[in-house]
Amino acid sequence: MAPLGKAIVGIGALVIIIGLVIWFAGDRLSWFGRLPGDIRIERPGFSCFFPITTMILVSLVLSVLLSLLSRFFK
Repeated sequence: MAPLGKAIVGIGALVIIIGLVIWFAGDRLSWFGRLPGDIRIERPGFSCFFPITTMILVSLVLSVLLSLLSRFFK
């Protein structure tokens, strides 16, 4: 299988795993997206949400996971 094919299969498997975690543990993840530093603006007829802290946390977790995976598969 070509390297691109392996990457697509890996990304698909990761998306499925994340989807299952959100589906089964959604009640326990209610804090996600409501961290200090996430900006939420709500006005009548308008709402805007900037999950800055949440995205930094997601970026850190994904960086660590991808680093571990790259070391594991080399």
